[in-house]
Amino acid sequence: MQIQSRFCSHRLAALLISLTFWSGLPGPGHAQEELRIATSYKLMTLDPHYANLNENTSLLSHIYERLVYQDDRLDLKPGLAVSWRAVSDRQWEFKLRENVRFHDGSPLTADDVVYTIERIRDFLKSPSGGFRSYVTGIESVSAPDPLTVLIETDGAVPNLPLFFSSIFVMNRPAKGFETTEDLNAGHPPNGTGPYRFESWSSGESLRLAGNDDYWDGKSAWSKVTFRVIENPAARVAALSTGEVDVADAIPARDVASLKERGARVASVGAARVNFVQFDVARDTLPGVTDKSGEPIANPFKNPLVRRALTLATDRGILVDKILAGYGTAAAQVFPNGLPGTSAKLLPEAPNYDEAKMLLAKAGFPDGFNLVLAGPASRYPGDAESLQAVAQSWARIGVNAQPAAAPFSVFNTKRAAGDYGVWYGGTSGEAVDIILHTLLASPDPERGTGALNFGKYRNEAFDAMLARAESIAVGPERNAALAQATELVMADQPIIPLYHFHHIVGYGSRIGSYVLHPRGWTTAMQTLPAME
Repeated sequence: MQIQSRFCSHRLAALLISLTFWSGLPGPGHAQEELRIATSYKLMTLDPHYANLNENTSLLSHIYERLVYQDDRLDLKPGLAVSWRAVSDRQWEFKLRENVRFHDGSPLTADDVVYTIERIRDFLKSPSGGFRSYVTGIESVSAPDPLTVLIETDGAVPNLPLFFSSIFVMNRPAKGFETTEDLNAGHPPNGTGPYRFESWSSGESLRLAGNDDYWDGKSAWSKVTFRVIENPAARVAALSTGEVDVADAIPARDVASLKERGARVASVGAARVNFVQFDVARDTLPGVTDKSGEPIANPFKNPLVRRALTLATDRGILVDKILAGYGTAAAQVFPNGLPGTSAKLLPEAPNYDEAKMLLAKAGFPDGFNLVLAGPASRYPGDAESLQAVAQSWARIGVNAQPAAAPFSVFNTKRAAGDYGVWYGGTSGEAVDIILHTLLASPDPERGTGALNFGKYRNEAFDAMLARAESIAVGPERNAALAQATELVMADQPIIPLYHFHHIVGYGSRIGSYVLHPRGWTTAMQTLPAME
């Protein structure tokens, strides 16, 4: 039996199609006064290459730019590169935009792109979720002339332009490579973006000033201040009282009251997935015991257990109750209908009787105990989702103790192996990017599995994914990715829960706010009201 929320794939498609095209760049016009944004995103670094997390990507996109940009339909558009082409199976050529300058006045040249790639590939030691996977296939990069970048790969990389839609271009310094420590210690970030860096207080605020010399026209706002407000209720309150002009990550439960108080709300389906992930590698796991509290062998190594827990998960409650309809029940990494997804994979209604039989067959007729970890106030409905999943699993004898923590704490503990099973979320440029990062076997040399904290390995899936990634972008590649997804989802290394909708509220000083399915919160999406 299969279920779908009343806000399902047809609604997602409509939302994506109905969005006004937004290139990610500010339009022409006179700069307005200060824009104040309350954000859930806590900028962790001023290094644009350190960690591939939405908080860094979103906020640093004001300062830095990419060669290629993904529009609100996830199609590739020119950014700092005006064109690109595959010269051969192993060679790509990118032509740069003329008359682009960094904030210090120096011109953008191909040598800056060479530096950017080499810094990520050869110098920076970023944590899991870094950018190295995007450039590991690059054998060499050169600058035949100031506006041409020539890239040689160690094999066919038909998706290379998509990779560059995630990489910010840095200015080559006079000597060596800039370190993350230097950038965080006060070296002003030097990008080509529509806003210049003014100040940053970690965990509190980011202040920007409009770039009057921006290559695509004057910035829409003279000043931009991001206030980090991690508590959703506090963000809603700040918007309601007029302390801020925009607030992101609005809880669905607060939409109606915000509208009653005169705020406007925009939403769009997210190109991302929230899920439960299992540690399938270790022999025993922290927090996983029998009913008497004694440690037991890792039950998640058994696919029957993973399947039982999947069947005991009620996605309908998550979407319709916790997300108040602002989400879509998930069965794969992207919402149905986007390129690379499988039409065969649809979310299932819970089947507790079958789940109990599978648990018994796996040797756990009485169930077991576990700690279900997750972040608090990072994703819409995250803490509530932990509670709802725990309640569902209790119906088959699996007693789950929810353990929500601030994301920084959760992320550190997850990386350290303190959890046996956890709730998480990820987004990406395309289906293959998430499959490559979340479900492919961990391999630092190939750059796969950076977010595969459960250490899941499936050689057949790895081979199918590699084959799909070798195919040029188009229907054949999409079909191959769908087949690889069907194979890996049958093994249940994760339980896809939902694709939530991004919800942003904005006040009377804002004329319009154009949402992006990647979930970015930027001044470039925000146009001032006409007086």
